[in-house]
Order: sequence, then C-alpha cells, then structure tokens
Amino acid sequence: MRRTFKREVGEITGVAVLVFSDVHADAEALSRVVALREKPGFTRIFGRVDTVVNLGDLLGRGYAPVETLSLVEHLAEEVTFVSLLGNHDHACIHGIPVSGSDARSEAAHRRLVGSPLLAALSHLPVEAVLDATLFVHGGPLRVGDGLTERPFWQRLSRVPGPDYAGYRYTPQMAFAELERRGLSHLCCGHQHAPLCCQKRDGRVVSVPLNLEPLPGLPLIGTCTDLSVPSITRLGACTGQNPEFAVTDFRRFWYLRLW
Repeated sequence: MRRTFKREVGEITGVAVLVFSDVHADAEALSRVVALREKPGFTRIFGRVDTVVNLGDLLGRGYAPVETLSLVEHLAEEVTFVSLLGNHDHACIHGIPVSGSDARSEAAHRRLVGSPLLAALSHLPVEAVLDATLFVHGGPLRVGDGLTERPFWQRLSRVPGPDYAGYRYTPQMAFAELERRGLSHLCCGHQHAPLCCQKRDGRVVSVPLNLEPLPGLPLIGTCTDLSVPSITRLGACTGQNPEFAVTDFRRFWYLRLW
C-alpha cells in the first residue's frame, strides 16, 4: 500500500507506524500511548496505525514488568508488532546486574522468573528493517563480542570508541553503515533523549526539535521530513509524559503526552 502525506499540514494519510522505546516496566505509560490509536483526533492527523515497533527495554527500573509484557502480548494480537531486544531486557533474561533498578523494581522483576513472557524476549532480534529504515535499540554497528559493544548497548556520541556504558558511535559512523547496507534512516532509543540529525550535501547537521501542542489531543510534537538520510532517536516511553513517534517513512513525528 502506498503511504502519502498531506504535506501542507503535515498530516499522514493512509496507514502509519507507531514507535516507542524504553518503557522500563511502566505499563501505565505504555497503555496511555497505545490507547491514542483509537482517538479520532489521532487518526485524523496520523492515519490508522497498522504497525507498532518497540525499540527495546520493556524491562528494568520500573515496577510493572509482568503487566508491561502482558500488554505487549495483547498489542501483538491487534497490529503487526515488531519488537527488539534492549540492554535491560538482555540483562533481565541473563541475570546480569544493571544500574537503575531499586529493591522494589528488582522484586517486581523476580516475578518473571520462569515465566513464558520472559522466555519470549530471549528470541527477540537486535534490529529490524522496515522500508529503508534500520530500527535498533542502541546502535547499528558490529564492533566486537564484548557485552557493551553489542548493538543494544551502543550509544550515539560526538566521540567514538569503547566505553563502560556502551560503545560510542558518531552520526558519521552511522550514516556510513546505513550507506553500506543500502539504507536511508536509523531509528534508535536507549539514551532517553530525543534527537534528530540529517545528512545534507555531505554534511551532518542537527535538526532542532521544537515540540508544540497538537489541537484536540493531549500531545505536543514536531514533524521532521525524511527526504534526506536521517537519524531519529526517541525519548523514553515512561513517566507522566511518555515519548513516542509516528512515521510513514516520509515524515517522522516526535510526540510526547502532555
């Protein structure tokens, strides 16, 4: 099916893809985001959501891991659902200590031991390609077998190289990898901070993200055109103001519940 935009107003017509990342066991925040799909004002602007992409880190830090995985399981019955492995998911599966979870969170996650919900996560891929976009949790590179070198630990940075918090890669390195694979765009999460940079005339430029209220919806957002190679990084889908995105691969909406 061909996807098109009403470019004069930035509205998506037809069907769209909803993307979220770093839920961190916050079932309430995720529930509020996915419920937007049914609101007429949402579908008027963004079209019908037929695909949902989870960039990883459903688990860790939060207090409702069972409820989060159950919600995702039901969501996968309603739409085409693409789910990726995050570093906290990997840590939970393999019993690897990761900072950020307090005693209450650790106790809640112990409820998953032996659960088929947790077992299902162990089969998740670390990346997916839709249209000409590479979706990952952290980064797109293959740099080694060390834990923090793996794609779900990698971090976008101005300075490249190994780091205990995850291998750091630059936008230039990401664009080179995309070109090598014959792809145009990278969509990632992991660092809990929205960002957009694009490759224009051979140069990497930062795109300001000025979120503004969307009429008739409890959202603020901004739209980025994807006519040039782009890196789009999402904020975290957690807390009182969870962040997420909607795209049809021609434009990319950064959104935040408000």
